Amino acid sequence: MIKSKAIIWDYNGTLLDDLSIGLKSINQMLIKRELPILSTESYRDVFTFPVKKYYESVGFNFEKEDWDLTAKEFISNYKSLLPESSIFPEAIQLLSHFSSLGKKQFILSAMEQNMLNASVSSENIGSFFSEISGIDNIYASSKIANGIKMIESHQLTPKDVCLFGDTTHDYEVAQELGCNCILIAAGHQSIKKLNETGCPIVVNHLNDIIKN
Repeated sequence: MIKSKAIIWDYNGTLLDDLSIGLKSINQMLIKRELPILSTESYRDVFTFPVKKYYESVGFNFEKEDWDLTAKEFISNYKSLLPESSIFPEAIQLLSHFSSLGKKQFILSAMEQNMLNASVSSENIGSFFSEISGIDNIYASSKIANGIKMIESHQLTPKDVCLFGDTTHDYEVAQELGCNCILIAAGHQSIKKLNETGCPIVVNHLNDIIKN
């Protein structure tokens, strides 16, 4: 897979170690609604895309409350906690390694574009990427359309691209794009859920990528 000429990185949970703040953010909302809070393990087992489905699975009732306001509440919590997160320590080593090999690198994220730009800038990693692609809303919707645009605009050959991600949706994106995929179980979903996708390579940590 590392023979690929280009790397598409997911951001949240793959480059950015934000599992703890994602968990804190949702638990603040669950406490407010007097719903059971999540442990790290239970969160990683229920988190999914689309995120509205995940909210419903932990007790939110969108017949009684507005999805738009709920999403805004989460983002408000998350943004206030974002300074507590940082990229995985080994991420810089991998980004530098792939850059030294002349591989093009991209970010394809479900994070809102302005927030993504600010986070990447604060981590001082923007220079590694040919494009940093987020979405134009706060609803963490599908990345497939943006991925297709990325492949087309940079004239990438899908079979020469490998996507790194931490969720089942990342594998869905890779399949739609026709590119290779490595899933890393250090983020928002458990290794059990990632293995259930049938993705050929699922690893525990970013460092394990170099072995493939």
